[in-house]
Amino acid sequence: MSIPSGKLPAEMLERMIGRYASSDSRVIVGPAIGEDATAIDMGGRYLIAKTDPITFVADDIGTYAININANDIATMGGRPLWFLATILLPEGSTTPELVERIFQQLSSACERLGVSLCGGHTEITPGLDRPLLIGTMLGEVEKDLLIRTGGARVGDDIILTKGIAIEGTSILAREKAEELEERFGRDLVQKCRGFIEHPGISVLRDAQIAMDNGEVHCMHDPTEGGLATGLYEIARAADVGLIIDEDRIPVLEECRILCEHYGIDPLGLIASGALLITVRREDTDRVIEALETGGISASRIGEVVSREHGIRLRRGGRVVDLPLFERDEIVRVF
Repeated sequence: MSIPSGKLPAEMLERMIGRYASSDSRVIVGPAIGEDATAIDMGGRYLIAKTDPITFVADDIGTYAININANDIATMGGRPLWFLATILLPEGSTTPELVERIFQQLSSACERLGVSLCGGHTEITPGLDRPLLIGTMLGEVEKDLLIRTGGARVGDDIILTKGIAIEGTSILAREKAEELEERFGRDLVQKCRGFIEHPGISVLRDAQIAMDNGEVHCMHDPTEGGLATGLYEIARAADVGLIIDEDRIPVLEECRILCEHYGIDPLGLIASGALLITVRREDTDRVIEALETGGISASRIGEVVSREHGIRLRRGGRVVDLPLFERDEIVRVF
């Protein structure tokens, strides 16, 4: 039986990691469900390394690749510095203009974040119908500032920045532009396409402001599988339970419109651009105020509880299990 598209099932991935992954004593954060990157002891600091592909979208693929990989350096408290790109291009339809465009996107996004494009690989690959870009981002963090997804503590408040689902909404608008323009008009589609810049899929500022203004125990970037999967990953990594208030989750209105149109759940839609933060309860108000002063909206959406409480959602006067998505909701559209 074949495995459906999307992330590998968590139980299978955990089994593969347990069976085949190995590390030396300098690997401080190794492979684990929910951990965004690896941290390696380089003496005075930790090197943080992350790799992630861009597979759902071809338009602006370079911009997505830089920001998605940089986000996972930021969630560990670090600064992204160096990027390597593996660019796989489709046979028969790759033009010099396409190659130039991708490199321009990479260069521009790197410049905005202060990252150096320092290596990689390019090739024309048979069997592809669109470009694929796999990025590797390297960064650094001071040893006492390292943050892990597994650092969430019972009693923490859970903060979500911006809203959901920035990346998923932008991808839908780019990949289904003609259909959506006929239904909703060009202005809405253009606004959704622009979500990668406004409110933006980068969480570097979100992470830095949170760390500067409170005792942050965990940060996590809800990517494939959406907010719900990101929350499950936090709970699994930290061995805790979560109680989430659905009516406090900020769902972007444009996201709600597109999700209703396609009959998909925004909780399971790829959500880069939002940042999940668990913070000491006494610091919650100060962190939210600092984020909003910095032009980043933020909401307290729940709390970390002990594991036996499970991962629960307050919904319409009832408490139910938080939905678990076997694959990202965007796959249902494509």
